Amino acid sequence: MEKARNFFASNLKLLRERRRLTQQDIADKLGLTRSKWNALESGQTKAPSPEDFVGISGFFGISIDSLIKVDLSKLGEMKLRELEAGNDVYIKGGNLRVLAISVDRDNKEHVEYVPIKAKAGYMAGYNDPEFIASLPKYSLPNLPRQGTYRIFPSEGDSMLPVPEGADITAQYVEDWTGIAPGTPCVVILKGQQDFVFKLVTVRPDASLLLQSLNPLFEPYTVPAEEVLEIWRFHAYTSREIPEPETDIRQLTRMVRDMQTEIKEWRRG
Repeated sequence: MEKARNFFASNLKLLRERRRLTQQDIADKLGLTRSKWNALESGQTKAPSPEDFVGISGFFGISIDSLIKVDLSKLGEMKLRELEAGNDVYIKGGNLRVLAISVDRDNKEHVEYVPIKAKAGYMAGYNDPEFIASLPKYSLPNLPRQGTYRIFPSEGDSMLPVPEGADITAQYVEDWTGIAPGTPCVVILKGQQDFVFKLVTVRPDASLLLQSLNPLFEPYTVPAEEVLEIWRFHAYTSREIPEPETDIRQLTRMVRDMQTEIKEWRRG
């Protein structure tokens, strides 16, 4: 049987350097000597103590499994930032998140609906299987067999002509780096920022540019560590018929898009 590789030492060096800490800095923070940290980072310590594992895992906010079994240098910048932001679950095959889902008797995934009154609970229980299982469930026709889907209610008029109160059916995005610029998505943000339905562009620094379809709303940027989940737009349902876009609104949107592209070009 092939022996599993241990990436603990190389991961310690990578994580320390990402925080711009010297060996003495991090040794002081962990209550270790510099020589002991150097031995851990250089791989000279073949069997670190349980206390060392627990202390280092707690300091970086990364699971012991990930520290040992995952070559963090092979992850993309966005996934590394997610990991460092505390969104760690043990990963295999490059996927950083394990999404909580519910299934029917035939082991087919439900399409859960997140009503407005459940939004606060979702922020705390988005990765809790029991919470997800408690959400209303639907079976929608014509959904692709591959992928996980969920329904989110829209609020506000920032995405007109999609009407306020429309229900957005969206597909879970595992790898954010695969999102094409300007893709409509439901973005689940930390804290009090709630859910947003925006056009998403992943920037080179791993932050997300969020734009509205409604030109009256200014685009803004959020750091990757503020994002819990991203769901790519698939369809929406509404009792309202969208109003046609007026000429002035079309012109305003075109100007706004051009301004954004110019800003992005200058930053690049």
